[in-house]
Amino acid sequence: MKDGKYEIKLMNKIAAIGTDRFDANKFVCSDAAEAPEGILVRSADMLNYEFNDELLCIGRAGIGVNNIPIDRCSELGIAVFNTPGANANAVKELAVCALLLASRKIADGIAWSKTLAGTEGVAKAVEKGKSQFVGPELKGKSLGVIGLGAIGANIANIAQHLGMEVYGCDPYLTVDNAWMIDRMIHRVNSRKEIYENCDYITIHVPLNPETKGMINAESIAQMKDGVRIINLARGELVNDDDMAAALESGKVASYVTDFPNEKTLEMKNTVCIPHLGASTPESEDNCAVMAVEELQDYILRGTVKNSVNLPNLDMPMEENYRLCVIHKNIPNMLSTIAASFADSGFNIEHMTNRSKKDYAITVLDTDMMPTDEVVAKIKAVPGILRVRVIAKQ
Repeated sequence: MKDGKYEIKLMNKIAAIGTDRFDANKFVCSDAAEAPEGILVRSADMLNYEFNDELLCIGRAGIGVNNIPIDRCSELGIAVFNTPGANANAVKELAVCALLLASRKIADGIAWSKTLAGTEGVAKAVEKGKSQFVGPELKGKSLGVIGLGAIGANIANIAQHLGMEVYGCDPYLTVDNAWMIDRMIHRVNSRKEIYENCDYITIHVPLNPETKGMINAESIAQMKDGVRIINLARGELVNDDDMAAALESGKVASYVTDFPNEKTLEMKNTVCIPHLGASTPESEDNCAVMAVEELQDYILRGTVKNSVNLPNLDMPMEENYRLCVIHKNIPNMLSTIAASFADSGFNIEHMTNRSKKDYAITVLDTDMMPTDEVVAKIKAVPGILRVRVIAKQ
């Protein structure tokens, strides 16, 4: 803390509409903070970042967390948050644009038109040359949406209204997102069904070991000839070498990606967008606001929402003090924590425990301030990663 206030380090420029939401009486933001309790980041590389002991949480103003060492954070008891849905509208709108770019050779046509500058008879040249940029309409074609989160569900609905036959696949579809999807959209159980049935495929899944390189020679071979593929999610979801070969052979008619690199820029029939998916002022504002609220709620109350490494937890704070314990998700941990606390003479008024894969968080409320001895006793329990005491604000 600095002058009695929690420090938040800004690793990138974060919209003021977000940072202004921090309680100025309790927080101070700076890009020079040396021992922050929280970090706000967008694209800065933190993979080799040295974390200070005071650091409690990291807020990613966006979705992807590839620039944050999640495993290392988890082992240190550092909560990592992202902002799902905050940029959904921006990416949704770009996806509609990408569908048209994949079909109509619009980008090629614009580039060709620029070459006519300074020549005579431009209008005649346009009429003579436009046939090389002919492309199919979307209406009546089939679209496969892989990933039906906030972005994918919206795209599926819009495509259906454009007259497309829409197929959606998402084994982790939430109840809220299921309610968003138009009843005319075909829900399928496997990506294979998408590959076999769709003229267009758009990808909206996170990058992880399971999805890395999911669009490759094997999956492309299952697709219809002349399929058009859109990737606004993460570049590494597509195997670039296999995509280049499929474009060259004509198996894939066109590829639109928001992630240019040395290989994609050389690919045939490829439109490379310079990572514009969330590049709108509205999206940046939404992400900043959500990330700030997540960090502030966690630091002041221990509330966990939209963490990528810890479970959601929101328990009203009705007592004077709260003990937050982050630990491994292993047997008997809850009873061990409770016993260690009770044996020291403290009464547990309220207690909640939640788990997420290998990690868990336990929150205990009490009317007496836990002593350093109690905190040390709980910290000494094998599997405990972090213990902190929060006083009611």
